[in-house]
Amino acid sequence: MQQGTNVQAAYNQWANQYDTNQNRTRDLEAVSLRETLTNRDLGAVLEIGCGTGKNTEWLVTKAELILSVDLSEEMLAKAREKVQDAKVDFVQADITAPWEFAAGKAFDTVVFSLVLEHIEDLEMIFEKLRTVVRKGAFVYIGELHPFKQYAGTKARFDTEEGTQVVTCFNHHISDFTGAASAHGFQLQNIREYFDDADKNTIPRILTLTFSF
Repeated sequence: MQQGTNVQAAYNQWANQYDTNQNRTRDLEAVSLRETLTNRDLGAVLEIGCGTGKNTEWLVTKAELILSVDLSEEMLAKAREKVQDAKVDFVQADITAPWEFAAGKAFDTVVFSLVLEHIEDLEMIFEKLRTVVRKGAFVYIGELHPFKQYAGTKARFDTEEGTQVVTCFNHHISDFTGAASAHGFQLQNIREYFDDADKNTIPRILTLTFSF
């Protein structure tokens, strides 16, 4: 097992099997996103961590336009094959760098899907986020639940060379809410999603929503 595989290199390697391997975290986060956003008017959407387009292909049915961002060129290649719609613009970018991809734009809805576990400084993300959203914007965050992280779960996948473990950082629920509040985002709701809807188990997905 190789610990702390570089995030970009890891997802480039993972891309070919990401949609087909067994991945309860991927699948349950997709459920949480759809349940959270299904009754909302999305308007202009910024999708952070679009990956292979697993959520993009649903978002495009509801949004006016989407800017879908990911660090991995190989994941984006899969997304572009999957979602061919003039409303979607796929961009490769590192969200810890200046957000040039969003320069001059303003979004009504922002979604983060299984991406913030790979970012050490959450406050930096919310500081950048506030510069690209309209007043009243809605923010969705779907992450591997901290309880799963405490138990040792991390993003990982199997290769011929062994199991690859992607670099991750533990974030407590208060880390998310504190970073958001510090930059003008108000918590709207917290939900937890469990494998097989069994609340006697450790929750797998943490969903937080904020308004600006």
